[in-house]
Formats: sequence, structure tokens, C-alpha cells
Amino acid sequence: MDKNGEDQFKFSGELLRKIFNSLSAHIAIIDEDGFILETNQAWKKFSFANGLSDNFNFNQMNYLSVCEATSGEDIKDARAVALGIRQVIKHEIDEFLYDYPCHSPDSPRWFYMRVVLMAEDGPLKIIISHEDVTQLKLAEEALKENQKLLEDKNQSLNESNIALKVLIRQREDDKAEMEKRFLSNVKTLILPYIDKLRQGRLNEKDRTLVNILDEHLHEIISPLMQNLNNAGIMLTPQEIQVASLVKDGKTTSEIADILFISEATISFHRKNLRNKLGLKNRPANLRSFLLSMS
Repeated sequence: MDKNGEDQFKFSGELLRKIFNSLSAHIAIIDEDGFILETNQAWKKFSFANGLSDNFNFNQMNYLSVCEATSGEDIKDARAVALGIRQVIKHEIDEFLYDYPCHSPDSPRWFYMRVVLMAEDGPLKIIISHEDVTQLKLAEEALKENQKLLEDKNQSLNESNIALKVLIRQREDDKAEMEKRFLSNVKTLILPYIDKLRQGRLNEKDRTLVNILDEHLHEIISPLMQNLNNAGIMLTPQEIQVASLVKDGKTTSEIADILFISEATISFHRKNLRNKLGLKNRPANLRSFLLSMS
């Protein structure tokens, strides 16, 4: 090798050494028996920070033996790592990946391990790297916590929605019960006394007032009125009165006498009712149609 070749080889070796020691991952190179051949500065720095002396010789350390001799709470991870390394050495797998906790007394820590064969001729060598993934793990934990909070809030909203539906249903039931009670009270506590008044000796004016009161009460409690509203049919107050009286079988003359308006006006209202109810060009009987809506 000439001088230029020697200089280039020396430069390449120094560059690779600098790159090796500049990496943030903790890297060790071991032989096929598990003995450590080389470590980078990140590996040494981490080891010294966690209890090893500054003059500790990693080349006398068998990484596989340390993993397989581990006991206590770390035994599961250590045995899994040892098995994975041996599988790479035997060419059973191309690479071994493993993430594990390595908490310190001061804070939680997680590492991501990768084991691969070194691509070079000569004796088999294995590269082991440990990358600190604590921030990623903490972010994952925070994401899981936020997701749990969102699920809890969603559950709470679903429960509130169910409770609200129950309250609305109860309100509708209460409303229906109140309407039923109101109708029952009018029919049992008011209408019988109106009938008694009508049977008594009343002058024409008082009898007319009683009849009007009776008709108005029937208009209030008549299901027909509610059905007309539900169907979206807009009637004037007098059309509602005429519709109620027609349904009760009153003639045009009788309705005119009750409402103190002319028969022509009643006929006009009856015509409007047929138009609004869709009976304009149909032979259907107005009273029969109104009764069918009750």
C-alpha cells in the first residue's frame, strides 16, 4: 500500500471512529460467544452514570452471560434479549428488535434495542444498539390517557343523553296524563252542571250563553281540534266553531242560531272548510270526514 493509500485508510478509520462515538444510541459490538469487543462513548457514558467505575474494562465482559444471569424483576426482559441475540448469531433471524423499561430512581426510562450481524468478512460480529425512546413512550402514555379521558367523557355524554331521553319521555307521559286528567275533570265536574243549567228555566239570552259556553268547552277538549293542528290545517276561530258544530250534527240553520250569524255566512265557512280539508271536488260528506278525524 502506498503512502496515499495508508493516509486514506487512516482517515477512513478515524472518521468511522468519530461517527461511532457521535451516535446517540448506546452501541456495543460483541463476538459470537457474547464477549464485548467495542463500545461507543454513549454506551460508556450511560454505564458510568449508572454505577460502573470509570476504569471498567468492557472487553472483559460477556454480554450474553450477564443477560442470562440476571434475576429479579428484570429476568423476563433479560432472558428475551439473550434469546434474541443467540437467534441472530445462529442466523435464525436477520435482526432482533425489543423495547423495554429501564427506569432510574429519579424518572421513568424506556429503550429500544436492535441486534444485527455486522456486514463484513472475517469472524462473526454482532452490533447491539440501545436507543432512548423515553419521550416517545411518555407521549404514547399521554395519548392513551387522553384517549381514556375522551372515552370517559363520551360515556358520560351517552349516559346524559339517555337520561335526557328518559326525562323527555317522562315529560311527554306527564303531559298526556295531565291532558287526560283535564278532559276527565271537564267531563265529570263541568259538563253535567251545564246540562243541568240547560234543563232549567232560562230566558233566551241566558240559554244562548250556556249553549255558547258548552260549545266552547267542547272545542277545547275535542280531539278533532288537535288533529286539525297536527295535520297543519290552518282554520280561523269561527271556522273551528263551525267545524265543531258540523261534527256534532248541527244543521246550517242551527249553527247560525247558535253563533248569531247568518246562514249565508255559515255556508261560506262550510265551503272554506271543504277547500282547506281537500274536499272541494269530492263527494265526501263534511260531517263524516270531520268525524273520521276525531
